[in-house]
Amino acid sequence: MDLKKLKKEIKIYYYKSRGPGGQRKNKKETAVKIYHIPTGITVRATEFRSQARNKELALERLIEKLKELKKPKKVRIPTSKPKEAKEKQIEEKRKRSEKKRMRRKIKLHEIDFEI
Repeated sequence: MDLKKLKKEIKIYYYKSRGPGGQRKNKKETAVKIYHIPTGITVRATEFRSQARNKELALERLIEKLKELKKPKKVRIPTSKPKEAKEKQIEEKRKRSEKKRMRRKIKLHEIDFEI
């Protein structure tokens, strides 16, 4: 990946990182956030107290993510269910519907009275 071209496509933000670290971390803007404009990918680095090291780390992470994007996706081979599995599913569905049918209230006009 061409670093010069990449630097033209990104915006770099510096901010004060959070978490433990005391005065040094609270005073200096050492945390780095890099936004890649064409893809919308955002990476952050706050591990080190040095802004330069955090910037290098964030750039490495961005390059890694961009490589991941360019990888071709594996083609999914669709599989079909075996006949036995389909029959089992239909049988379970029939049993469920029978249970539900048994739960219904019986209405008088549905019953045939023979006197």
